[in-house]
Amino acid sequence: MGILNVTPDSFSDGGSYITVDSALEQAGKMIEAGVDIIDIGGESTRPNATFVTAQDEIDRVVPIIKAIKAHYDVLISIDTYKTETAKAALEAGADILNDVWAGLYDGQMMALAAEKGVPYILMHNQEKEGYANVTEEVAVFLQDRVQVALDSGIAKEAIWIDPGFGFAKSAQDNVELLKHLDRITGLGYPVLFGISRKRTVDALLGGGRAMEDRDQATAALSAYAVLKGCQMVRVHNVEANKDVVAVISQLV
Repeated sequence: MGILNVTPDSFSDGGSYITVDSALEQAGKMIEAGVDIIDIGGESTRPNATFVTAQDEIDRVVPIIKAIKAHYDVLISIDTYKTETAKAALEAGADILNDVWAGLYDGQMMALAAEKGVPYILMHNQEKEGYANVTEEVAVFLQDRVQVALDSGIAKEAIWIDPGFGFAKSAQDNVELLKHLDRITGLGYPVLFGISRKRTVDALLGGGRAMEDRDQATAALSAYAVLKGCQMVRVHNVEANKDVVAVISQLV
């Protein structure tokens, strides 16, 4: 899964792909590099990011989804927690819902996923950091939200889970979650692994690395994730991760 943030303030590529032409060019590069899914987001989810209304988010993502679908045969996921945005994105051609609040924001996202019959990725998130046992609490949260998704009518085979690296978690929390990632992959649902260029990657490198200098370490973590049983990695630099994932996937 390649990341395409069409925002002015995302932590890594904010402002780079806010026009249809620039986003379309980047999508083409990712497709050439072998991406399977392009994940489009119209609101930054970095810490302390500016809130974006659903209409503003729609105005950002819908023209780009339509343009990519008009030019390329590629799966698109919409990275949003707002049901209004998700609905507009699906109508524009998006194929997958990627919800960083696991249906908790407005209470309607799971109903939409069930109605449309699309794959639904639900992620662990909470308001603030603070855990007695981060891995166990993330696992229990994901189990609970999966059950809500099933009760909402989403087919079991349509549900993906994401432990939410970097969301309401300290660097140490993220490292603990990495060490015990098999607890999450053992829940019985395909896992999306998203840690590309995040602060934890920088911390593991000793700190002070520019965003683009974190891609090799991100690829190492992608390999680790596959070995631990994750089925998909979400990355900024598709080319740097594609071969690593392809090779490791043949050995597990």
